Amino acid sequence: MNFLRKKKNLTLVLGGTGKTGRRVAERLKAKGHEVRVGSRSAVPSFDWDNEKSWDACLKGVTAVYVTYAPDLAMPGAPDAIQAFVTLARQRGVKRLVLLSGRGEEEAQACEGIVQNAGLEWTIVRASWFNQNFSEGAFIDMVLGGAITLPAGDQVEPFVDVDDIADVAVAALSEDHHNKQIYEVTGPRLMTLADVAADLSRATGREITFVNVPHEAFVAEVASSGAPKDVVWMLDYLFSTVLDGRNAYLCDGVQRALGRPPKDFADYARDVAATGVWRVAA
Repeated sequence: MNFLRKKKNLTLVLGGTGKTGRRVAERLKAKGHEVRVGSRSAVPSFDWDNEKSWDACLKGVTAVYVTYAPDLAMPGAPDAIQAFVTLARQRGVKRLVLLSGRGEEEAQACEGIVQNAGLEWTIVRASWFNQNFSEGAFIDMVLGGAITLPAGDQVEPFVDVDDIADVAVAALSEDHHNKQIYEVTGPRLMTLADVAADLSRATGREITFVNVPHEAFVAEVASSGAPKDVVWMLDYLFSTVLDGRNAYLCDGVQRALGRPPKDFADYARDVAATGVWRVAA
């Protein structure tokens, strides 16, 4: 009897402790896949700013979920993605799934690098995350009862990161997503006033949207002690990406998964039930 077992495919999940990466890693493990988490705190560690750390993380890997921190729109991101993809191909990686952003010139340049790498590829091009209000930069605003952002009446089809993770896992673990660009959005266009209204209903307390001047917002973020790359990123997103270019819905979730995306109101209700937004009396 042959007691040798075929080695399972190993998937490297970059940003494996982040919003989408953590969920992707958990889902893959639940499906029985072998996973290596790529993060600075992991062993071996992965650091986008330390190219020497990449090789050990790619050893034995057949597929990679690629997320770039803090965002593919950052200057220098295409060079880093090109270097990583080249090394991944040299180390025998067969499949890449890239998390990208809508309406970002640099992100689309990175998509092109992945598409031209000579490997299997899938692009997951996402709108703004619902979870920015519960796990990210805006949770303190929700807790404080006022979402103070320079967005005006602009609309955005916020997407749930659980949907993003489900699409990424499908692309990593199934064979019929090769050469697909899944542009993933939520099911409706929302202003931040709409977001505040849904959050108010979910939490049972008043949460308002207060439009603030862009320059004042950026100055406030900078004075709060936020890292320079975060300040740059928020400045870029609110001055460039949230200008109407992404004010339309896409069917990426439906095409990849055969189901509709999660609505923001359902996300807000589910998160409120966890107590994350509960404010002490």
